[in-house]
Amino acid sequence: MSNTEEKRYCYKYPHPAVTTDCVIFGFDGKQLHILLVERGLEPFKGMWALPGGFVNINETVEEGAARELREETGINHIYMEQFHVFSQPDRDPRERVITVAFVALVRKSDYRVIGGDDASDAQWFFIDELPPLAFDHQEIIDKAREHLKNRLKVTPIAFKLLDKEFSMAELQHAYEAISGQTYDRRNFYRKALQSGYIDDLDKDIMSEDYHKVGFLDRAKRHSFCFQAPSLHETNEAAEPVAEKKTGRGQAKLFSFNKMAFKKQTDDGDKRNPFSF
Repeated sequence: MSNTEEKRYCYKYPHPAVTTDCVIFGFDGKQLHILLVERGLEPFKGMWALPGGFVNINETVEEGAARELREETGINHIYMEQFHVFSQPDRDPRERVITVAFVALVRKSDYRVIGGDDASDAQWFFIDELPPLAFDHQEIIDKAREHLKNRLKVTPIAFKLLDKEFSMAELQHAYEAISGQTYDRRNFYRKALQSGYIDDLDKDIMSEDYHKVGFLDRAKRHSFCFQAPSLHETNEAAEPVAEKKTGRGQAKLFSFNKMAFKKQTDDGDKRNPFSF
């Protein structure tokens, strides 16, 4: 590159730095959690913050966000969605910094987070019991929660928080955690089934192919989500079918029908039949 070409990119205006911040939501079956890192460097050393950092000159903001998340928490290969840009001039005491914020929903049980790079620790926190946060990260989290609420109205993003097999109670808790609302259990169960997004896994056990499945295989499939009876004591006359136990003493299991959702999307249908 000639000197003339180089000068074309030397502007007289100050250049703000660019960072990324990642709001990672996890779900324990009842409550939303946020993944935070403990800062190992100034400013705000020792305080909790969102995973993130400065974007390198040779990478996109998406690449920078993924790299920082991997370096600071050990989490890798997850889908992240850009949702807002925060650009208050005084948001960072070091210099003029603009941050591009990303949001992601993960199955919390899928990841063992490890603090690394300039983060001395990484932990999940219950979303309504967060510690004091560095920079403007509380504002970023608040904005991310509002973003999730709005997304939930048009697409069933809550399924991204759940294991491949889940109970109806877990699905309802996920919807309530995101929306901040409480739903009638019967109405929720009815709408969930009518949406076409839900497959009842226990139908396999009652089908004509029951003898082909094998008792041990079915037991393994259900063993990870065993619910203690004391946590789900119900009045059968008052509760929906979804909360009754199967013969194994566990809640009925369901799965998300990705093909049904994809077909609706491919057909250009923008309606969300699973909305409240």
